Amino acid sequence: MDPPAAGALRSPSMSARALADLGVAEALSLLRRRQISSEELVRALLARVELDEPRVEAFALLDAGEALRAARRVDRARHRPPLAGLPVAVKDIIDTAGMATERGTPIHAGRVPEKDAEVVARLRAAGAVILGKTVTTEFAYYRPGKTRNPHDPARTPGGSSSGSAAAVAAGFAPAALGTQTAGSVIRPASYCGVVGMKLTHGAVPLEGVSPFAPSLDTLGVFARHPRDLPPLLEGMGLAPRPGAPPPGPPRVGLCRTDQWALATPAARAVLESAARAFARAGAEVREVGLGSGAEGLFDAQKTVMAFEAARGFAELRRSREKDLSPVLLDLIRSGEATRASEYAAARACARRGSAALSRLWSGSDVLLTPAAAGEAPLGLGSTGDPAFNRIWTLLGAPCVAVPAGTGPAGMPIGVQLVGACGGDHALAAAAAFAADALSAR
Repeated sequence: MDPPAAGALRSPSMSARALADLGVAEALSLLRRRQISSEELVRALLARVELDEPRVEAFALLDAGEALRAARRVDRARHRPPLAGLPVAVKDIIDTAGMATERGTPIHAGRVPEKDAEVVARLRAAGAVILGKTVTTEFAYYRPGKTRNPHDPARTPGGSSSGSAAAVAAGFAPAALGTQTAGSVIRPASYCGVVGMKLTHGAVPLEGVSPFAPSLDTLGVFARHPRDLPPLLEGMGLAPRPGAPPPGPPRVGLCRTDQWALATPAARAVLESAARAFARAGAEVREVGLGSGAEGLFDAQKTVMAFEAARGFAELRRSREKDLSPVLLDLIRSGEATRASEYAAARACARRGSAALSRLWSGSDVLLTPAAAGEAPLGLGSTGDPAFNRIWTLLGAPCVAVPAGTGPAGMPIGVQLVGACGGDHALAAAAAFAADALSAR
């Protein structure tokens, strides 16, 4: 394994610290103009990891040698590809060829896939450098991994994309891949104070991603600013829709949802402050509800997740039950007890909810909701509550968490923007507007 080399930076104007602090958009601007090399950037990030990883523990596997070799290959190319050697960390339920993918469980200890997941293959083809594998909860469910919140190691980073959110927040990577089945991208992004985007369900194929509940499982990405999202989306194969309107102040529907009572006073204050900031920046903001047809979505998501998980884990339940956590076994048993008619009713509820959501787009470009109930909870025994994410995951809509404030303990609190299915790039543009409006407060 090649260690980070002292004095390896060619650019005297940029320190290793400054390089490690670059976001995706800033890094790509420099990489594409060859003002920095991919190797320089990777070495700067490895130095940051060496310094702070013992405190955060974001990585399940860090392959410094392979990352440096991949960076050199990009640097030697006559023409730099679109992502130009950008380092990306990958959640450890997403297959990486020749690099262990253990899915947060001892059942898969030492598992090394022969083939990249489709999303990883796309990123590599676009010129991304895979830095390593980030910690996930067990099979991307609720049993926590070792990762700690970079803002306070006594608190959870959220889950299940724990390591991905923490890696970006700690400055270990400018971007990281995650997945979401309930709230596994949006909630950790809020807790860790970074941008997290869950894509439209099915927008990028899930080939090579460990399944949990296939009708809910969705890829996502973490970054430092919404302006970092478009090149990552394109690197994953999501091109902007042709004829998209130029970016401008969006029409924002403030949607408190039926879970509003679960939000802490701090989370409520952050959401309402964000709504005022958007209005001052020129957005049209009005309160909306999902209305008739959207009843029961919260419970429907739980039913669908349990039913599909029980069937997906049936073989492991028979052969390796002793190696599954009690919390996962409880979900599997709940799914086994769910009748097919109850599952069908939950899926019908989702279809009605999708119709109700589609009606809102006549008057709103995005919905503004809480990203999480509040700050990251103290302790590492839980990853927090996905209450404010479940229904949007059920409906397959793209969502993005944007840092928006802090709570009484000084920990980050984000807000969530929800877009129309297929409107991922439009949602990223709205998130960039939101971030600018929030920074102008």
